[in-house]
Amino acid sequence: MSPHQQHAIAIRGLTVQAGATRILGPVDLDVQEGEHVLLVGPSGSGKSTLLRAIAGLEDPAAGEIMLFDRSASRAGSRSTPPQERGVGLLFQGGALWPHMTVLQTLLFVLKRRGLTGAPAKQRAEELLELVDLTGINGQKAPTLSGGEAQRLSLARALASEPRILLLDEPLGPLDAPRRAALLDRLAELEGQLGLTTLHVTHDPGEAERVATRTVEIGDDGTLSAVAT
Repeated sequence: MSPHQQHAIAIRGLTVQAGATRILGPVDLDVQEGEHVLLVGPSGSGKSTLLRAIAGLEDPAAGEIMLFDRSASRAGSRSTPPQERGVGLLFQGGALWPHMTVLQTLLFVLKRRGLTGAPAKQRAEELLELVDLTGINGQKAPTLSGGEAQRLSLARALASEPRILLLDEPLGPLDAPRRAALLDRLAELEGQLGLTTLHVTHDPGEAERVATRTVEIGDDGTLSAVAT
């Protein structure tokens, strides 16, 4: 790590359980600021659970998650709320709200950050331009193409101004040209906004050109290898 970089994510001994059943861990992982790390592994190995834990949607049964050298989650202690972590999470399929228009989707997130009125609308327009999604403000999610829906999901994740972006197989619903286009746009945004990205994918080949490295989770839910 260069003297000007820090760990955006530092995980030590993280275990997540559902009742008495361990579903992840123990995991140790460091992600440097500005990295784009691919996370691969078999179905059920805990990849999505790891992202949810980093985002604050799962509590650790053991271990700790540090974000930019500050404790976000520690077993037995009060965790930092998800909205205060500086983390954006993008799910497969986008998980958009079907009753909201494109503009309403972003205004809702911005309102939760305390931004309303004309400044919120201006910021929403900027975000839509950032993801090449202008001119469809009044459309609702069910009317969008797969590529448009994923770009809106990305804009929604960016609306919270995250420093860390967590991607949970976001390219799955897209065809090859749209996957390539979204990856290229994401790489541009990472450089422009200084994002650190942890990216779960079932096909590391499609994203290797934007990744700094690949980490593999084994069948037992532990980080067992680094794919090269």
